[in-house]
Amino acid sequence: MANASYDAWLVDLDGTLYRARWVKLAMAVELALFGWSALATLRQFRHAHEAMREEQRFGGQALTHDSPFRVQLARTARLLNEPSERVERVVQDWMFRRPGKWIRRFPRASLLAELHAFKAAGGRTALVSDYPAQQKLDALGAGSLFDVIVANGEKNGPARLKPDPQGYLHAAALLDVAPRACLVIGDRDDADGAAARAAKMAFRLV
Repeated sequence: MANASYDAWLVDLDGTLYRARWVKLAMAVELALFGWSALATLRQFRHAHEAMREEQRFGGQALTHDSPFRVQLARTARLLNEPSERVERVVQDWMFRRPGKWIRRFPRASLLAELHAFKAAGGRTALVSDYPAQQKLDALGAGSLFDVIVANGEKNGPARLKPDPQGYLHAAALLDVAPRACLVIGDRDDADGAAARAAKMAFRLV
């Protein structure tokens, strides 16, 4: 089926709405120059994220959290024996604030244009992210593109990480659109694609 035949598009953020390769490269240079003290924190934070995904695979519904993002921060602080406030400052600075200037330079312009056209034609839209989304959406100037935002660490955030389908199902429910009428758009088949299939939604890989 063509993209336009769906009532709602449910869209991932990182690597989907902007070209992550170039943003990561720019941030790697910035980290090398100015962020040596943040490297251990960021590595552990990312490791905690992937570890939580694996735990979900084997732990079932028992591993559901009000905010997986807060759990990820707490785990990182505990493993590094650092105050949680410092960990959060580092993460907010290097993962959300600083990347904004690079995200703004490397948008996936064609997809953003498609979203504008789909929404203008009456389509419903939602952003579904495993990380807080607002600062990156602001950098892209794309906040108005979405009727609903389901982002880990923010209001309406999911209690489980992708590839669990909860975030996409929650977005569909907030939009009042049946899962079969939703198209998921994302850059990772093992996360967004697997979540879409589990939710009985179509998937488009970018």
